[in-house]
Amino acid sequence: MYDPVQLRTFLTVAQTLSFTQAAGRLGVGQSTVSQHVRRLEEATGRPLFVRDTHSVGLTEDGEALLGFARTILEANERAAAFFAGTRLRGRLRFGASEDFVLTRLPEILEGFRHEHPEVDLELSVELSGTLHEGLDAGRLDLVLAKRRGPGDERGRLVWRDRLVWIGAEGLRVDPDRPVPLIVFPPPGITRARALEVLEREGRELRIACTSGSLSGLVAAARAGLGVMAHARGLIPPGLVRVGGLPELGPVEFALLRGPRPSAAAEALAAAVLSGADRLSRTSTA
Repeated sequence: MYDPVQLRTFLTVAQTLSFTQAAGRLGVGQSTVSQHVRRLEEATGRPLFVRDTHSVGLTEDGEALLGFARTILEANERAAAFFAGTRLRGRLRFGASEDFVLTRLPEILEGFRHEHPEVDLELSVELSGTLHEGLDAGRLDLVLAKRRGPGDERGRLVWRDRLVWIGAEGLRVDPDRPVPLIVFPPPGITRARALEVLEREGRELRIACTSGSLSGLVAAARAGLGVMAHARGLIPPGLVRVGGLPELGPVEFALLRGPRPSAAAEALAAAVLSGADRLSRTSTA
């Protein structure tokens, strides 16, 4: 039998790709995280991570363990909730970034509603910048969004990724012409990063499409109108990475709570963190 504590540590490292960040999220020392992973590797008889001084990655066996670990932990949580005999109630205003429209976030929300049918869950899908503003203004209780940039450490890190340029397959960006950009409107965080990087590199640009919905941006990109900045782990079907442009750098996704989070907000935050590996994989539906 696999230890649930070790499995939760494993999932957290898989989501953050950092032993240090995993230790911070779990509230334990980095040596404890390493010990949990080592014991789990001993229990499975397989290496789960590839590690060097600069990066952490999952092995094929580590990828395979993700689903098993999540299922085991979810079963434990359902059993604990059943025997605790407590039922959450009340209104919960949850904001999710447009980035998650095509991911398996709906599966996580469906599971939460099944477990807590008396919670009145209100979902807002907006740009990350708009969600930050809504949380600060008290219009939202819990937010899943990009961090604003380097130095922003608010909330609990869900996972770290890199922004890349994506577009239609076969699209080539002419180095002698302005870069055609497909962007969210302000205060889009990826929009700001794309403009900043291109301007810093002295590349001319033009806005080829602006849309407040990810579906609109994806449609424009599939039509070959231009390129867009997007998280590497969330590339929509039908689009591919585009080369020949400056690096966009890292991006972090975090869960942010209001100043007085309710029990329902804490429960949903736990569900999102437990299923974070599903968020970086696009839905096949």
